[in-house]
Amino acid sequence: MSDWWSDLINWLQRFLGLSPFVIERLIWTFLAWLVYFIFRLTVSFVVERRVTDVARQYLLRKSASYALGFAVIIATLVIWFGNLTGWAAYLGILSAGLAIALQDPVTNVAGWIFITIRKPFVVGDRIQIGEHRGDVIDMRLFQFSLIEIGNWVDADQSTGRIIHIPNGWVFKQSTANYTRGFNFIWNELAITITFESNWEGAKEILSEIATKHSILKSQEAQDQVRKAARKYLIYFQHLTPIVWTSVADNGVTLTVRYICDPRKRRSTEAAIWEDVLEAFGSRSDIDFAYPTTRFYNNVSEGKPEARAEPGVQTK
Repeated sequence: MSDWWSDLINWLQRFLGLSPFVIERLIWTFLAWLVYFIFRLTVSFVVERRVTDVARQYLLRKSASYALGFAVIIATLVIWFGNLTGWAAYLGILSAGLAIALQDPVTNVAGWIFITIRKPFVVGDRIQIGEHRGDVIDMRLFQFSLIEIGNWVDADQSTGRIIHIPNGWVFKQSTANYTRGFNFIWNELAITITFESNWEGAKEILSEIATKHSILKSQEAQDQVRKAARKYLIYFQHLTPIVWTSVADNGVTLTVRYICDPRKRRSTEAAIWEDVLEAFGSRSDIDFAYPTTRFYNNVSEGKPEARAEPGVQTK
């Protein structure tokens, strides 16, 4: 050992009152963590300069941070406990006690491992876990974060709130992913017209409008549908828009069912409604239905063969 190193150890021993063994390991630990922070800052600097895509920047920074963090922890353990055999037994005893005392944090770490390996969602996906819905904006060792959608805001629009959810929830709550696998969702729009309206003509108009706004017209959407069918046991039979007919109390309900981008549900609804209002407004044989009170005279109204005769009481 060089003289300057011995002099440094002796000076720190007199100043701190610690043994040379502890002082030496403290110095090496400090150097290991200094190298860690230098590498981390360097990686962040290079990524920001070389990568323009924000999503890729985030992924690269996170991956580098996890890799460097794991490396510096291993280095710290080797510095203090020597070879792997020396501290492996210690860690085994320590981890058993921590698993009992820190059950929730350990579960969250296990959840992070599951999310990282199995990837039920990644940053950028729109998910629902339990009662919370939103876009995943960050994933950490103990929790992941969502930018909330829904709640008091209609049609899956953002509320502006950030929700932090423990990773352990993936084992306790069902998780719905809007954007993995089949990257679209079905949306329905119910439109009710009066019984006297030309419902067949209205149905044709709605079919044309739904086809106009269908996302499956793009080649990208069709390719994603085929990929989803190969990856998952999903059978797609009717991907084109369809209009279903049913009868409500106040008229005929025509339900438009179509596929849309999960993040554009409200905009597609608005576009379809605007086209419907314009198309129905130009037709004299189609009226929207709304709750009304009607008195029906069975003698003078209705089909001729179904009318009651004058003076005949009906029950």
